[in-house]
Amino acid sequence: MPQNVNYTAQKVLIDSIEVIQLSDHSHHTQISIVPSIGNIAFEMKIHNKNILWMPFSNLKEFKINPRLCGNPFLAPWANRLDQDAFYANKKKFLLNPKLGNLQRDANQKPIHGLMQYSSDWKVVSLTADNQTASVTSRLEFWRFPELMAQFPFAHTIEITYRLQKGVLEVETLLENHSTQNLPVAIGYHPYFQLPDTPRDEWKVHLAAHDHLVLSEELIPTGERRPVSLPDPLPLAGRELDDVFSNLIRDRKDRAEFSVQGKKEKISVIYGPKDFESQVQRNGSR
Repeated sequence: MPQNVNYTAQKVLIDSIEVIQLSDHSHHTQISIVPSIGNIAFEMKIHNKNILWMPFSNLKEFKINPRLCGNPFLAPWANRLDQDAFYANKKKFLLNPKLGNLQRDANQKPIHGLMQYSSDWKVVSLTADNQTASVTSRLEFWRFPELMAQFPFAHTIEITYRLQKGVLEVETLLENHSTQNLPVAIGYHPYFQLPDTPRDEWKVHLAAHDHLVLSEELIPTGERRPVSLPDPLPLAGRELDDVFSNLIRDRKDRAEFSVQGKKEKISVIYGPKDFESQVQRNGSR
């Protein structure tokens, strides 16, 4: 177990399932990640309060009948496709519904890619020192025929969860092994909760200039409009499944979305290579 006085990183068994726990003791923060179920961070406890929504009483229930919660990774595409196909490098690539690995929304559109609950992640690094605790996991997409049949671009994915000074950073690295350009349309779908306040009392800050117009099937139409919502935006009586772009950035090229309760606040900070945000009623992603 790599460890330091303030930071620890360890493997533990919960409900007979291997879990990675990263702890920042000075900031009373602990992250729990389950590599064998989509490499999902299902808990982020601050002063023993979990700010990630987890609707299961134990991990066995989650593994048997998984659903989106915590901080799932969406790849090789996030959100929806408008058909059982996609375009890349000026070519049309068809999906194969008979393989049984497509997720669909209420309109039967392919949604959220192929890997939400994948058991193929392998931990390659687990470290803690006097400044941080981190874990890196890898999925070699190119090794799996049922994945390559839907998305025929050989690549490897690495995700690093890094805990430092009470802040969780999630870093994603894609390595292209294909002879062609690798189309990238990945995303995360975190589900947040503020323990101190009911959802109808939350207020949201949206750090974006543009509001993307969606069709009735929630597919972007290509039209953009200026964001006309109040800031902060009260969530009482409001349902959201909206896409925002042209993010408002600070001097470090970061964009900060946030949700505020009575005293508690959650911020999601987008890095320089993050271009869009979708905000839903369950949280912000």
